[in-house]
Amino acid sequence: MTTQKPTWIPLLVLLAVAVLALFTTSVPGAMPTEGLDTGDTAWMIVASGLVLLMTPGLAYFYGGMVNHKNVISTMLQSFIAMGVISVIWIVFGFSLAFGDSLGGWIGDPRTFFMFNGVFDHKLSLGSSDQLKFTIPFALFAFFQMKFAVITPALISGALAERINFRAFVLFMVLFCIIVYAPLAHWTWHPDGFLFNLGVLDFAGGTVVHMSAGWAALAGALYLRRRKSHIESNILPPANIPYVLLGTGLLWFGWFGFNAGSAVGANGLAVTAFATTHVAAAAAGLSWILFDVTRGKKVSALGFCIGAVVGLVAITPASGFVTVPVAIFIGVVAAIVSNIAAHWRASSNLDDTLDVFPCHGLGGMVGMLMTGIFATKAVNAAVLEQGLFYGETTLFLKHLLALAIVSAFAFGASYILLVITDKIIPLRVNEEEERLGLDISQHDESLAE
Repeated sequence: MTTQKPTWIPLLVLLAVAVLALFTTSVPGAMPTEGLDTGDTAWMIVASGLVLLMTPGLAYFYGGMVNHKNVISTMLQSFIAMGVISVIWIVFGFSLAFGDSLGGWIGDPRTFFMFNGVFDHKLSLGSSDQLKFTIPFALFAFFQMKFAVITPALISGALAERINFRAFVLFMVLFCIIVYAPLAHWTWHPDGFLFNLGVLDFAGGTVVHMSAGWAALAGALYLRRRKSHIESNILPPANIPYVLLGTGLLWFGWFGFNAGSAVGANGLAVTAFATTHVAAAAAGLSWILFDVTRGKKVSALGFCIGAVVGLVAITPASGFVTVPVAIFIGVVAAIVSNIAAHWRASSNLDDTLDVFPCHGLGGMVGMLMTGIFATKAVNAAVLEQGLFYGETTLFLKHLLALAIVSAFAFGASYILLVITDKIIPLRVNEEEERLGLDISQHDESLAE
């Protein structure tokens, strides 16, 4: 059994939040009911559950790909996000993302502090009530919570097999506050500056996948290479069936992620549902067939990774493009990510589970494809059609947004890694890495 120095600080912080909750909670008034639709509400409750299911799915997806000494730690990094980010979201995270806008850059943390006012809030959002709901506002808040939960969990794949667990939790907290919440506000709040610029992100290609991808690249660079990577002694994946299970859970949950972003049981949700499935199917095939052209065998791992890349790429476009276009997006995104992953494997960049090639580049491909193929025939919210339809404005705006988001997400994440490392060392020592993080961080192990 390994030991580590005890600390009271995390528990004291949680106790302080618990006590503060008692003194800041007010009894909510009557929930607004005028304009509510029971069908929309029922679907969004289901969609919220589906999105949360994606995080355990991600745990299996990542856990199956690392070596047997690091399965539990890698999976726990996803599960712990469900606890940590959920609490932060209630205290002030939702306010930072969707509270009263402060210049289009961030929400006022006082707006829904401790979720006060959420349950009796009017069924609209924005200074001019631009975004109107047919579901309880509290349900929208919890739906968005699930997006905030999975985003830092995605980053963990790049840092696997060498990250100090306590340091990862601290980084996750800082990332949620400094990177995720502002990006969500910029992109999805009606007063956010990217929203008002006309940038389209239906379900999180920019907010979730690009931010996680760039943070993953920053983390891989900052943590440097694993000893096994330096020695070219990478152990095989611990459990391919875990990867298959995780892929299935992610694919299933992604219907809530994308179709749920229609915020109602309507035709747009059906379109997003359809494009999501088709892009994943096409991308899974594209990945393994591209491998075949290199002389490789068809692999379960390859199909799973390709399918997830397709899900990533279609996310920003799912409610703006046609179903046939989703095939094109899935095929192209898988080839781009496959090429990048193979290049990464032959380089000195140690992004353990290829988070940047798959989520970072996949999100960027999806964002650009949205700028090319978005059409008002699918969604009336598309005011400027994509490049494919002869208009250039939307595509140029997406190029600008890509540059802004990339610079912000990478730069801010790298700074947060430096800050975290000053407080808690980010990297485990050589002996802990040799033992594996399951034993060195948690005193638990996977029975072989």
